[in-house]
Amino acid sequence: MNPTRILLAVGLLVAAIAFVFVYKYSTGNGNVAGLPVMGCSGNTVVRGYYGGEKSSFIADEEVKSILATRYCLSIDGKKAGSTEMVTTQPLGNNDDFIWPSNSVSLAIYKNRQGLSVGSANIFNSPMVFYTRKPIAEALIKQGVVTVSPEGYAQITDLEKFISFATDGKKWRDIGVDMPGSVSIRTTDPNISNSGFMFLGMLANIYNNGAIPTEAEAQKEVARIKTFFQRLGFMDQSSSDLFQQYVTTGMGSRPIIVGYESQLIEFALSNPGRKTEIESEFRMLYPMPTMWSSHPFVARSSAGKRLLEALKDPDLQRIAWTRHGFRSGLEGAKNDPKQLNVSGIPAGINSVTDMPSPSVMEFLLLGIR
Repeated sequence: MNPTRILLAVGLLVAAIAFVFVYKYSTGNGNVAGLPVMGCSGNTVVRGYYGGEKSSFIADEEVKSILATRYCLSIDGKKAGSTEMVTTQPLGNNDDFIWPSNSVSLAIYKNRQGLSVGSANIFNSPMVFYTRKPIAEALIKQGVVTVSPEGYAQITDLEKFISFATDGKKWRDIGVDMPGSVSIRTTDPNISNSGFMFLGMLANIYNNGAIPTEAEAQKEVARIKTFFQRLGFMDQSSSDLFQQYVTTGMGSRPIIVGYESQLIEFALSNPGRKTEIESEFRMLYPMPTMWSSHPFVARSSAGKRLLEALKDPDLQRIAWTRHGFRSGLEGAKNDPKQLNVSGIPAGINSVTDMPSPSVMEFLLLGIR
């Protein structure tokens, strides 16, 4: 055979092998970072519902670009509360995924025979409380909050912390020069995840720090219901509540329930407010806290493709360094030094679990 033809044939064979390799490994079966998908004629639109705290991540232009160029995917998602999406939200054949913000919601969904072709925990974020500097300083003087040697604030006496809100204490009683009674604002537990998880945390606290059985929860449900009734209107989204905390000042939202990721994301996206954030905003880690996991549930083959795509190392990096989400993947590590945000611990070492799904459903009914 003509040597030129042999070289041409070998070249074509190598090109074909390279094409198969790049296509296979850039579509979720072993991603090659930075390589575009070859032969992608159009993106598959993946539809579903996600917790509001992930809105900015999903809207991130680099996230959208990676999903499009590496995986031929785009997300058409709608914000919904984690509790409602596994209890009352109508889900149809066109809904490829749900992405709630805690593992108990996933268990409730599975217990109700919800459609699933795969699931995995994509992100983690510990539950925290947000307040302002004068309140944090008063709580330190009251012996409720301590500052760790690493520089982050911990609520070391959760029972006393909660009692300020339940026992009718005035702000001035605890050393804060502000009118009114001590309150801790949260979202509606029957709709939103942060309120749902705080409901579980409150049940544990009222049960002397132990995870309650249903019989034990029955003894405390009236007291828990009173706590939430005193709040009046509750925001329906964790992101909306955090935005209120940021914009309305100490008097309106003096202490709120939230996620660690929220302040990190806000600080990273508002570098011009770094001085204000560090001087006025305070993030308090309850001891113990709870993990707000973010399990992605695929309900179709398209949802399954997105599930695998979200494990992409670059997407995981963006989630941490731009949006404050710790990875939910096994073996992944998150370094706070990458963030340029003060008061973030390298690890979360004091954690308790939520009550069981059956207890949480009982509590949801009990506080309505």
